[in-house]
Amino acid sequence: MATKPVKSKKSTYKDAGVNIDNANAFVERIKPLIKMTARKEVISGIGGFGGLFRFDIAKMKNPVLVSSTDGVGTKLKIAQLMDKHDTIGIDLVAMSVNDVIVQGAEPLFFLDYLATGKIELEKSVQIVDGIVQGCKQAGCTLLGGETAEMPGFYQSGDYDLAGFCVGVVEQEKLIDGSTISINDCVIGLASSGLHSNGYSLARKVLLEKGRLSLNESVHGMKKTIGQELLEPTRIYVKSLLNIFKSFNIKGLVHITGGGFYDNIPRIIPEVCRCVITTGSWKIPPIFSVIRDIGHVDEEEMFRVFNMGIGMMMIVAEKESQEILDRLKAMGEAAYLIGTIEKKESNQASVCFTGQ
Repeated sequence: MATKPVKSKKSTYKDAGVNIDNANAFVERIKPLIKMTARKEVISGIGGFGGLFRFDIAKMKNPVLVSSTDGVGTKLKIAQLMDKHDTIGIDLVAMSVNDVIVQGAEPLFFLDYLATGKIELEKSVQIVDGIVQGCKQAGCTLLGGETAEMPGFYQSGDYDLAGFCVGVVEQEKLIDGSTISINDCVIGLASSGLHSNGYSLARKVLLEKGRLSLNESVHGMKKTIGQELLEPTRIYVKSLLNIFKSFNIKGLVHITGGGFYDNIPRIIPEVCRCVITTGSWKIPPIFSVIRDIGHVDEEEMFRVFNMGIGMMMIVAEKESQEILDRLKAMGEAAYLIGTIEKKESNQASVCFTGQ
């Protein structure tokens, strides 16, 4: 006797945790935001298989494309704990465009990748709005991106971000540090805070060891711990592009993971060393709080964090004061923080000295 087939509910992608209709609604919500970043070279809209950018090669003799990709690290955890997602996109853009500008290149376009367990419409729109704000600050277009809904891979409320930027520079104007020489000056541009590096240590010290709340204020700080940690990374693109028009910049250093000790040697010649003058700039209170609560050695602080300097410029001594004046006129807090000296065989590439 034949048995009747058991009827069961049809399976759908939505049942598996991926809501295509919600994803399409998200794309429609962010289209007008993304349009705000469009440069004249953009010839495609959002929703195609790829973004189209028509670069006029006649504008340059020997154009060189410069690319960078990065994320935001565990700063994302702070955004998720505070349920504040409208500025983390600025950080995402900043990490890549600041890496592109240090080589003398103008950022042209940016792509983002957002991965999450479930697309929460309003939260996702806030994230992209931050990316848009970052692109506007950098003068580049948000050319496209990918939003991946991955149920079972991310915990509820968790998400990850990655970004990719492409810029362009005339080959003979590439900034690679090759012309850095003895007696050059080091100019430091102030950071807005931790930027997007060192958050694993910061969270361990402040939230675990110090048992501080993100809503708590600490003596000497005008903001709460959470507000300080979520302060967006400063984007230096427009100020530096302005400087490039009038001055010869020998080297630029984006102070990210690795701090002073690991980033400065990436640009200075092997025969040189960078001597940083401690006390030549104001270190924001958040760094002192982390150092004191965590009993973190000074060397470790300068290896992990930017310590209040987000970008360094290495310039000829004769141009240093004029460059400082121009930066300050554009609203940058800039300081003369060091010099380039000859390095002996037994000396480190980076050292510190008192005033």
